[in-house]
Amino acid sequence: MRPALSIFAVLPLISNVAARIRYLGVGIAGIDFGCDIDGSCPLDTVQVPLSEHGGPDGAGQMRHWAEAYDMNMFRLSSTWQYLLNDNLGGRLDEENFGIFDELMQACLDTGAYCIIDVHNFARYDGGVIAQGGPTDAVFTSLLTQLARFYADNDRVAFGIMNEPHGLEVVRWAQTCQAAVTAIREAGATDHLILLPGTNFTNVETFMITGSADALHEITNPDGSRDGLYFDLHKYLDENNSGTHEECTTDNVEAFRNMAEWLREHDRKAIISESGASMDPTASPPISTSLCP
Repeated sequence: MRPALSIFAVLPLISNVAARIRYLGVGIAGIDFGCDIDGSCPLDTVQVPLSEHGGPDGAGQMRHWAEAYDMNMFRLSSTWQYLLNDNLGGRLDEENFGIFDELMQACLDTGAYCIIDVHNFARYDGGVIAQGGPTDAVFTSLLTQLARFYADNDRVAFGIMNEPHGLEVVRWAQTCQAAVTAIREAGATDHLILLPGTNFTNVETFMITGSADALHEITNPDGSRDGLYFDLHKYLDENNSGTHEECTTDNVEAFRNMAEWLREHDRKAIISESGASMDPTASPPISTSLCP
C-alpha cells in the first residue's frame, strides 16, 4: 500500500518524535513498483531509486534524512522476482542483487539500520507461500542467501514479507518460524527480524485476526525472542490503503490497544508503513498519531 502522500506534511513533528522513539525513518521505494497484491511483480516496471541507474536519488535522500532529521532507519523495498531475476528457487541474480546491494550500502553509509523489505504480499505470481504456492523451503532459500550475505552487519534488518493477506494465519506463522530459523542459522544472529500479520499487517486488526497470538509463538533457535519485532502498518485514510487524499482517522485507539497488548506480552513492534497526504484534513490526525 502507498500513501497519496508526502512526508513533508509531518516535518515539523520529526524532531519531537525523534526524541521519543528508538527508530525513525522513511521507506525508499522503486524496485517494488508495479507489484500487485497477488504477488505478481513484473521486472519492466522497476524503478531503481539510484540516480546512477536512472532513478531518483535514493542515496542522497537517505543522507539528507539522516543528517537533517536524525533518521536512523530506512526500509528498502524490493521484490522476490527482482532479487532472483524471476527464477523462483534460484540464486540471487548477480546483476539485480548487485544493484540492490548498492542501495543497501548507500543506506548503511548513513549509519542507519536498513530493512530489506520483500514486497510480495506473501505470494509469488498468485500463489500463497506454503498455502498453494511456493513451499517454505523455496521461500527460506531466498532469506538464507540474503542472511549469509549480510551476516556480518547487524544494522541490516529483515522485513521478511510485506503485507500478507487472505491466508490462514496459524500456517503463516509456521512460515515465519521457518524464516526466522533460516535467517539465524545462516549467521544473522543479532539482526532485527520483522514479523508481519495477515490483513496487510494492519495494526487495527492485528489482534482480532489472530496474528498477534500466532506470531507471539515464534522464537529464535535458542528459544528466545530477542530481535523479533512485530511489523505493523496503518494509514490514515478511509480504508487503510494510503491511496486517498482525505484523512479520516488518527489511529490513536488502534495504536493504544496494540501497545497494551505489547506491554502485557513483553513484545516490541515497528510501524514500517504509515503516511498521509498534503490535504488539510491530514495535519491534525497525523500530528495526533505521531505525538498523542
